[in-house]
Amino acid sequence: MNKRIFLSSPHMSGKELEYIEEVFKSNYIAPLGEFVNRFEASIKDYTGTSNALALNSATAALHLALRVLGVGAGDDVLASSFTFIGSVNAIIYQGANPIFIDCDDNWNLSPKLLNKYLLECEKKPKALIVTHLYGMSCEIEKIADICRLHGVYLIEDAAESLGATYNNKHTGTFGDFGVYSFNGNKILTTSGGGMLVSENKEWIEKARFYSTQAKEPFVHYEHLEYGYNYRMSNVLAAIGVAQMEVIEDRVASKREIFEWYKELLSDIKEINFMPEVENSRGNRWLTALTFELTDPIKVMQALEEINVESRPLWKPMHQQPLFKDADKIIDGTCDNLYAKGLCVASSTTMTREDVKMICDIIKSTIVK
Repeated sequence: MNKRIFLSSPHMSGKELEYIEEVFKSNYIAPLGEFVNRFEASIKDYTGTSNALALNSATAALHLALRVLGVGAGDDVLASSFTFIGSVNAIIYQGANPIFIDCDDNWNLSPKLLNKYLLECEKKPKALIVTHLYGMSCEIEKIADICRLHGVYLIEDAAESLGATYNNKHTGTFGDFGVYSFNGNKILTTSGGGMLVSENKEWIEKARFYSTQAKEPFVHYEHLEYGYNYRMSNVLAAIGVAQMEVIEDRVASKREIFEWYKELLSDIKEINFMPEVENSRGNRWLTALTFELTDPIKVMQALEEINVESRPLWKPMHQQPLFKDADKIIDGTCDNLYAKGLCVASSTTMTREDVKMICDIIKSTIVK
């Protein structure tokens, strides 16, 4: 049996243990410390954002963004339907109503359908959480313009897209808030963690306040509002600092892996890959493709037989039983992609030989 090839496994830079040792020597193990500050600074320097807040997950970051923007019970919040549930759970946490928008041919939220909904809806939504799917930028400038026109706050779920850009500007920096994830399978990992970014310093400071139990500035513990235990530990931040030192190498590797798949499967006419929006650079976190004739589950099963992980595309949120009563504007695009699509192994530790082996299995499985 071949050694397991994971969908997107952690890939250390080599500096993580050195920085963790510094944390242990300082004895600042719990949240806050030098490396939390350094990690936040590295995100600001890399993405060009003015303010950053290191947290224990991207979900926590989304939750804080909604709370700071005043989203509460009964408010409507728009969201990409073609995404992971972590993108929208925070809407439920705040007692708000998710409304799902379908994607376009680029697989990301459709600006056309978004604008249509906002022109026709009777009740104006408070915010939009837009996902940059599989590390690929949506048409974020169009979406940001539409949100500004209609007075809707924009939160970018860039959990999968650290390193991706649109017109040379980083995803996560176009909206009122941006969110990055450092979960175990992301392009960079701290094992678990997230980052909230914004140009609005006051908002980030409010989020910081909520993230540390909303403690008022007294010697004793005084609370006028409720908060959360959402901050990142100094240990995990040390891993993040080391990971950020190789972010461009990881983006280059992910993009190279995608090109290998594209080249080696170029003779299979029924296969289509997730496109890249014009004037953007995706990080190609996962190589995602569709089959016009072949059942993607059969391909997944064939890959599993050689100990290679793959995964169906995200099941659209409007198909989830949890959201069966949610409002939506759907034209069938993401339903079609879900039925035909597969994410293939994209770990940055993979070799061209690994990709060729996977492609050979795919070729042997497709409908003749």
